[in-house]
Amino acid sequence: MYQHILNGKSVDLPLGKIVCVGRNYAAHAKELNNPVPSSPILFIKPATAAITMADGIALPAQQGECHHELEMSVLIGETLKNADETQVGSGVLGFGLGLDLTLREVQAGLKEKGHPWELAKSFDGACPLTEFVSVDRVSDPHQTELTLEINGELRQQGNTRDMITPLYPLLAFMSRHFSLMPGDVVLTGTPAGVGPLHKGDELFLQLGDVLSCSSIVK
Repeated sequence: MYQHILNGKSVDLPLGKIVCVGRNYAAHAKELNNPVPSSPILFIKPATAAITMADGIALPAQQGECHHELEMSVLIGETLKNADETQVGSGVLGFGLGLDLTLREVQAGLKEKGHPWELAKSFDGACPLTEFVSVDRVSDPHQTELTLEINGELRQQGNTRDMITPLYPLLAFMSRHFSLMPGDVVLTGTPAGVGPLHKGDELFLQLGDVLSCSSIVK
């Protein structure tokens, strides 16, 4: 069962929900031939989607390609409701990395019908998460590199400064629509370079110079 880890120690906060944003990097929107949104596109993964990244990733069977989407993750430590950009920082407990796993063919079929995306993004195991590091260890979360290597090859590389809606404005926007509660996780969007995972793939993820994690696709 998934448990938050902060600076190497277990955190006594239950995971309630995972709040995600789509198309928050222009280059990613372009690579999927999607328009760049004028305001954040939000969706939620349930707590059952979360797994510990280092324990490995299991792909759903017979569901078509499952794509990796590397994202900075945010662990909420205090309730944020109708917060403004100057207030949200005090509600953040830590930063990490996550994968918004997406069944791309399933998603495409749902989008064609105008249906929601949950079947493509909210299945059990759809959100592998690394441990978190405390906010004081990240010098500037608005300018932080994130990278994903697969089998030694760089697949995704981005910087949070390229977010269409920057981190704190994004958290404030989310908090105006639903409360962010202690233990919740926010995924902040993926840079370009998404693609399919395959059994046996070896992953190496890095957030600036403060966090790294290895994983394998089982």
